Amino acid sequence: MTIPPVHVSVAGRTDVGRTRDHNEDTYLVADLSTGELCDASDVQLCHVGPRGSLFMVADGMGGAAAGELASALAVETIHKHLADTWTRDEDTSREQFAFRVRESVEVANQKLHDYAHEHPDVRGMGTTVTAAGVYGTDLYLAQIGDSRAYMIRRGVATQLTKDQSLTQRLVDAGEMTEEQAEKSERKNIILQALGPDPQIRVDLTYEELQRGDVLILCSDGLSGQVRREEFAEHAGRITDLATLCSALIDLANTRGGPDNITVVAARFEGEGLPLSRTAQQPGHHVFELPGDEPLEEDIRVGYKTGGIRIERPLQIPVRKEPPAPPLRPRPPVGLIGTALLVGAALLYWLITR
Repeated sequence: MTIPPVHVSVAGRTDVGRTRDHNEDTYLVADLSTGELCDASDVQLCHVGPRGSLFMVADGMGGAAAGELASALAVETIHKHLADTWTRDEDTSREQFAFRVRESVEVANQKLHDYAHEHPDVRGMGTTVTAAGVYGTDLYLAQIGDSRAYMIRRGVATQLTKDQSLTQRLVDAGEMTEEQAEKSERKNIILQALGPDPQIRVDLTYEELQRGDVLILCSDGLSGQVRREEFAEHAGRITDLATLCSALIDLANTRGGPDNITVVAARFEGEGLPLSRTAQQPGHHVFELPGDEPLEEDIRVGYKTGGIRIERPLQIPVRKEPPAPPLRPRPPVGLIGTALLVGAALLYWLITR
């Protein structure tokens, strides 16, 4: 595969926020051609090599040191798996790259699940992850949980990922508006995380890059406090990416900083990319690999009863920790925990409907 020249400048920041006593977020920037990790605390200017680039944000959970361990172990495992497999693949097609990105997230899930099983003191730990792989002129996103990816193109910010959360499913079903979801007390209930369950279903999407695109990856400590339009407004007036990351974190902290805050910002340039003039805006585009079966919804809304029935749950719903107190509860484990959690959410929804 001939890869035209694509250049990326990237910066990252992470902050404990205003209410937490430690930081359970992790981010990573890596060159998959050389295998080297990039120190993105200052802006890095890189050429996207023949094997591509990798950007990740992970938001751990589990209390004490378990969340920190989960997020760090996840990004380390994903990067290592890609370095061990993709860099040696003779098949260099875009499909193979996307497959390896998705596979690496699945491998990380098994790694975390096995580790928690072997170490009861961290049982129940988990993490979200948003992994962005750039290959040639394409961006591939592997998503678990509710960390997010945004694309800013021609002054407009678009959310590329979909939260794997209870409120997002209700929005998709037309039972809740986006405004109601943002204010809902149930918005911290996620349907998937790496670690709690041996089986996950990775949301794999893609986007064709254009010259001048700015990619933002962030944990919900940022997206929960900063509106989508504000990402575009800040990126439009702050060209230095390190300064942009710091400004976004400062904005979240001025609004209470109730969670750890992590952001990675990348700008794409180069003659290999088309000019962003008249092409359509980016979006959530599912990338189906050969052999993939059509996916069914985990949760569907029963309109007659106003309730929710779980058709085929693949993993344990996890309630992410509320902003305070800092000492955080563990997500429920097992079928009983699942039933209690979903039942409580349903009862609250029916009462307040």
